[in-house]
Amino acid sequence: MDSAPSTDRGGIGYLPSAAETLMKLVVTGPFGVGKTTLIRTLSEIPTLHTEEVMTQSSAGLDDTAGLPEKNTTTVAVDFGRLTVQDDLVLYMFGTPGQDRFLPLWEDIARGALGALVMIDTRRLEDSFAVMDMVEEQGLPYAVAVNRFPDAPAHADEVLRKHLDLDPRTPLVQCDARERRGGIDALIALAEHALTSLPTSQDSP
Repeated sequence: MDSAPSTDRGGIGYLPSAAETLMKLVVTGPFGVGKTTLIRTLSEIPTLHTEEVMTQSSAGLDDTAGLPEKNTTTVAVDFGRLTVQDDLVLYMFGTPGQDRFLPLWEDIARGALGALVMIDTRRLEDSFAVMDMVEEQGLPYAVAVNRFPDAPAHADEVLRKHLDLDPRTPLVQCDARERRGGIDALIALAEHALTSLPTSQDSP
């Protein structure tokens, strides 16, 4: 049965039309990199989020070095929706960045067409394990550099070399609090994911 199209394209549409392309994307990255902020900034619907105040139980597990204002953490999933064109709707699933949530991450990533890996130039080394995890899942991904006010700035070519990125992997610098840059990052990921889909000639 075809889904009923939204009657008001200027308002919030919860039921997509049959003509729309729906893409499930994962927004991931290390602890405290801005995943929840990005999804809240971009979502056209009220976001589903599971942020909780950090307690003493996480001491020694969640490294807050360099994150003096960080006092909450995602414990399950963030979810938002963004229509970037009339025929392309992105479903964004934000995942916890800590290793102990790996089984949950694998469940959330199932069925996703790509992943947006967010990084913080103050803690680049924290991104390597996340990128390895995405590659092990076989997901095409793009990298979004979240520009924190006190973070060192680096040219794209320097970041690509340090992160050992494939030349085809998109890299976008943005501020998770600003809509335009976040949309650019997701569009870069969506385009990369669509071009990475197997063609009919690739099918057995």
